[in-house]
Amino acid sequence: MEYKEILIKKNITHLNGEENILSVFNNFFTDQEAQLKLNNNNIYLFLKEIDIEKVKYFINSHKNVLKESDIANKLLVSIESIKSYGLNNGKRNYVDYNKERKVGNRKQKVQNRGIYYYAQNNDFSRKNNEIPKEFENKIICGDSLKVLKKIPDNCIDLVFTSPPYNFGLEYSDNPDDKKWKKYFEQLFEIFDETIRILKYGGRIIVNVQPLFSDYIPSHHIISNYFMQRKMIWKGEILWEKNNYNCKYTAWGSWKSPSSPYLKYTWEFLEIFSKGDLKHNGENKNIDISAEEFKKFVVAKWSIAPERDMKKYGHPAMFSEKLVEQALKLFSFKNDIILDPFNGVGTTTTVAKRLNRRYLGIDISDKYSDIAIERTNSAIIENKLL
Repeated sequence: MEYKEILIKKNITHLNGEENILSVFNNFFTDQEAQLKLNNNNIYLFLKEIDIEKVKYFINSHKNVLKESDIANKLLVSIESIKSYGLNNGKRNYVDYNKERKVGNRKQKVQNRGIYYYAQNNDFSRKNNEIPKEFENKIICGDSLKVLKKIPDNCIDLVFTSPPYNFGLEYSDNPDDKKWKKYFEQLFEIFDETIRILKYGGRIIVNVQPLFSDYIPSHHIISNYFMQRKMIWKGEILWEKNNYNCKYTAWGSWKSPSSPYLKYTWEFLEIFSKGDLKHNGENKNIDISAEEFKKFVVAKWSIAPERDMKKYGHPAMFSEKLVEQALKLFSFKNDIILDPFNGVGTTTTVAKRLNRRYLGIDISDKYSDIAIERTNSAIIENKLL
């Protein structure tokens, strides 16, 4: 029988009531729970599955026996110091709690279950390439579609971007009063190119807010597009901005169920993978801590909105913290990060700071100049030797 073994007391030269304590303890607990054993002048606790409250009750109810030795306190302290265990009907399970449940014929069962059925039978190449030096660590002012067409297949590790929020907002240089159908057609032309140049196993992360005032679920439209292109939906993260004032003040049908207007304090990160959910990288290039990992995989990120939009003269920026968490969770150091709508360079700035290579593209001269200045001034963390 398998147990977790803990040394309770060592180098016992003279037994001082310990034998009696071992006998009482082992009669009180079954061998499916815990047992105390004397071995080579050492006392060991063998744990399998135990109710910590039962241990406390044992100590309180056997004070007369336990007072002959200091084992009681060591027992409780030793058990409570173990932080890794499973729970089963109120009992702490110390054996096999974290082993994957064995499933016979797993691969066939996964296929039968229809895992990402919509992305099967794709024609993505598995051969990844290096990005040409002319596009590495560059910010390019130009038409994103034209620039992307010059880049070879399968050379970008991760795309992080947000389609221009020109809807209901004024951008100074580039008029975007196009009809919705035309807008999405042009957007998807750019996304077609990002899919082409994305590596096999690479990720695309799109920060998008539905066009609530126009009742256009852009996050669903964009997600459907990627699924139609055989991309695997890896997940969705809610970016909770905690902006309870909300930009729009309309209530719809005030105090009436006729047509109330819903208010939202969050945006979405839609995450897709090309060909495979796994993105390969070297362990030495992982820069996410254990605590960060546990926090970031909870798919609701409470991050304040960008406060410096006036400083940079841009009406719709996401925060650096948002990019930082996404890059740490979904990419490795030295990966190539692309933002085809780079704006004033938030993505490229964070990518450089986190030791990623980058490529940013934007059609605005003004924004590109700001992006170059911001990115160049970024201080690299834990620079690779």
